[in-house]
Amino acid sequence: MSKRIRKAVFPVAGLGTRFLPATKTVPKEMLPIIDRPLIQYAVDEAIEAGCDTLVFVTNRYKHAVADYFDKAYELEDKLERAGKFEQLEMVRNPLPKGVRAVFVTQTEALGLGHAVLCAKPVIGDEPFAVILPDDLIWNRGAGALTQMADAAETSGASVIAVQDVAREHTGSYGIVATEDFAERQGRIRAIVEKPKPADAPSTLAVVGRYVLSPRIFALLETTTPGSGGEIQLTDAIARLLAEEAVNAYRFQGTRFDCGTHIGLIGATIRYALDHEKLSAAAQGLMSEALREMGVTELE
Repeated sequence: MSKRIRKAVFPVAGLGTRFLPATKTVPKEMLPIIDRPLIQYAVDEAIEAGCDTLVFVTNRYKHAVADYFDKAYELEDKLERAGKFEQLEMVRNPLPKGVRAVFVTQTEALGLGHAVLCAKPVIGDEPFAVILPDDLIWNRGAGALTQMADAAETSGASVIAVQDVAREHTGSYGIVATEDFAERQGRIRAIVEKPKPADAPSTLAVVGRYVLSPRIFALLETTTPGSGGEIQLTDAIARLLAEEAVNAYRFQGTRFDCGTHIGLIGATIRYALDHEKLSAAAQGLMSEALREMGVTELE
């Protein structure tokens, strides 16, 4: 698998119940970090990595993501009449020329593996990326997917993003066992879903970035559903290990789990502090808030 990825899959069919009542009408992928929704950060990362076909796997009730990438004629007209051309450009062109968005419906919530499988007709027989928009990865250099795509193109292997976690947290992640791990990557010899700390083969946890061989589709089609009748991507990857090389890649960057409240808060703070226009003001507001709480020194 030495071909460069051109297509990326975004599973966005989830209901985002952790963020109710906000997500009753606003999908979690549309929750903002400063002035851009989570999905835009994920899309930008895929485009930077060289993807020109973006496949959104959604459900029949969620229209906001599709609306975001569609034309907004009335809004565009108002912005143009008001002479707000910078804002008009942002609204008019959420995707650069040459990049297309394809929307696929997941008719039943049957797991991440099933969501990826729904994209098969668009992906075809070529390597592709999977990005979970909940996992926002901040980095001043190349994005996580660009790093992984480079590694996959060089090695010819599928590549899965990992990060080190505390052993007591292994039960919240898929955990990989690797061999010959050097620098930032190593071949995966086993993957275990949410093991107890005592049973975890390592503390390298899988996070929401994958570069996968198209062979994964045939394996997903024959993967036995697990609890809740869901088809797990982890189970198909475990079977892929027996046939092809799959590497774990420890990316450069900071990952924020924006599927949790504290992760969304952390990402907002990080991006505010890194914002060209807002950084100084954000630092001032945070310092003032800490002083009001009686915090005068951070450990």
